[in-house]
Amino acid sequence: MTPASAVWLAGLSVPPASPLQALAAGPRHAHPAGPGDHGGAHGSGHAGSGLPVPWPLAEWSAFEWLVLLLLAAGAVGYGWSLWAGRGRRRVSPWRPVSFSAGLLCTGVGLVGPVAQAGHASFTAHMVGHLLVGMLGPLLLVLGAPVRVLLRGLSTAAARRVTRVLRFPLLRFVTTPVVAAVLNVGGLWLLYTTGLFPWMHASALGHAVVHAHIFLAGYVFTAAIAGPDPDPHRSSFRVRAAVLVVFMAAHSVLAKWLYAHPPVGVPADDVRVGAQLMYYGGDVVDVALIVLLFLGHHHATAPRTSGRVKTASSAPRM
Repeated sequence: MTPASAVWLAGLSVPPASPLQALAAGPRHAHPAGPGDHGGAHGSGHAGSGLPVPWPLAEWSAFEWLVLLLLAAGAVGYGWSLWAGRGRRRVSPWRPVSFSAGLLCTGVGLVGPVAQAGHASFTAHMVGHLLVGMLGPLLLVLGAPVRVLLRGLSTAAARRVTRVLRFPLLRFVTTPVVAAVLNVGGLWLLYTTGLFPWMHASALGHAVVHAHIFLAGYVFTAAIAGPDPDPHRSSFRVRAAVLVVFMAAHSVLAKWLYAHPPVGVPADDVRVGAQLMYYGGDVVDVALIVLLFLGHHHATAPRTSGRVKTASSAPRM
């Protein structure tokens, strides 16, 4: 075990009065270490200051600013695409609302009190997981960002983007089976290996793990019930079967965490977080089921406009 991991585990050895109270209270920001504080250089000084981050405050601030810049870039890009395509086919008003809500959920899960409390409370960590890996991606996918982008581009630029989306690697990653393995398989690795303490002990580990959680959640949601165009979308039966297996694997992981808390993490805290993972995940999964069946109904319902229907059609909402 690395010294940084030991510091993090030691900080968790004294649980708060209640995990939910710890989440509600939020962390206190650390003050710069004084000349005589030698622990601050290695991150151990954070334990005494109250900030539940075992690496230097400067690294945490850099991570938060990077996340905010990426979220702002996404908002600006989506807004520009809406403006550039304003003279073309109208976008449903609720799609920009959904995309904005997805950005907000992702931001809350990665920046601010909830994200910082996740280093001291497993319950808070699980709130972040649900926001960044499940609810945020679902809302972003419902915003149909690819469709909105193509609508705002010129014909030549839209064709170039379409060619990129047809790359063999992207086609492979976005197949439902692969997307599900990357999503729930990554979670099993996170909670059953040394990735979990590494995520809290290293700024790089924190960034890599959360980037994977977000991207895997987004790709899986889009592969199962995304409204964006996908010429290689799997059949309804394949997507439904993969979703059922994913739900089972996610629920089993929550139960496994309830019975086998990570080393050094208070059992009561983990049990609350595991229940949140189980029931909160079910809510998002039910939404995915509804979207999947709506998409199938839209693809198979009789049409009077004379347009050709395809099995890969997504719900137009």
